[in-house]
Amino acid sequence: MDMKRILLKLSGEALAGDKKMGFDEETARGVAKQVKQIVDKGIQVSVVIGGGNFWRGRSSENMDRVKADQIGMLATVMNCIYTADMFSQEGMKTHIMTPFLCGNVTELFNKDKACEYLEKGEVVFFAGGTGHPYFSTDTATVLMAIEVSVDAILMAKAIDGVYDSDPKTNPNAKKYDNMSITEIVDKKLGVIDLSAAVLAMENKMPMMLFGLDGENSIVKAVTGGFTGTLVSCD
Repeated sequence: MDMKRILLKLSGEALAGDKKMGFDEETARGVAKQVKQIVDKGIQVSVVIGGGNFWRGRSSENMDRVKADQIGMLATVMNCIYTADMFSQEGMKTHIMTPFLCGNVTELFNKDKACEYLEKGEVVFFAGGTGHPYFSTDTATVLMAIEVSVDAILMAKAIDGVYDSDPKTNPNAKKYDNMSITEIVDKKLGVIDLSAAVLAMENKMPMMLFGLDGENSIVKAVTGGFTGTLVSCD
């Protein structure tokens, strides 16, 4: 697959490394070093990060869902601020865009401006999800990928691909090397949110799912040696 512009989706849990919560500097710096290699090859990179290393769902069933989702949006902003700083330390110029105002911490999302930054070889972080409750960062990822016309979404997760069942509970779970987005929707595999999968299917957006902790996994997804699951739009 020829890729000139990509969107990298990092799960918050993967970013936390073995700590499971918060930030793991070694993991984040490793991501930055890999992305620097990709940027140096002339590939345009944008990034979405989940918030699961700080907040998932609601603290209890008594909590208002809208408020809980707003906390989750802010968790993704924190993750992007931290990771963007790591990228800057590795010599990349970065921008953080959000769908809502965050004072002078981020820029308000603008498609034309985002594309302008990408064309200059600068990395754009899309933080804050869609800006609305009831939508996950998976949906925000696909939405942003479509808006800025990337060639593929790279989903770096805590698991190394798509399986027919949970490999943590089923040692005989089968890993898919290739599958269509239609299969994910039909089989409700749960690797990404159903709304995100349908959006990707309707807009023919290919995805590559792989484990972040694999050696040079991000670089390999772009340059060769990919060992995750390629999700096609056929």
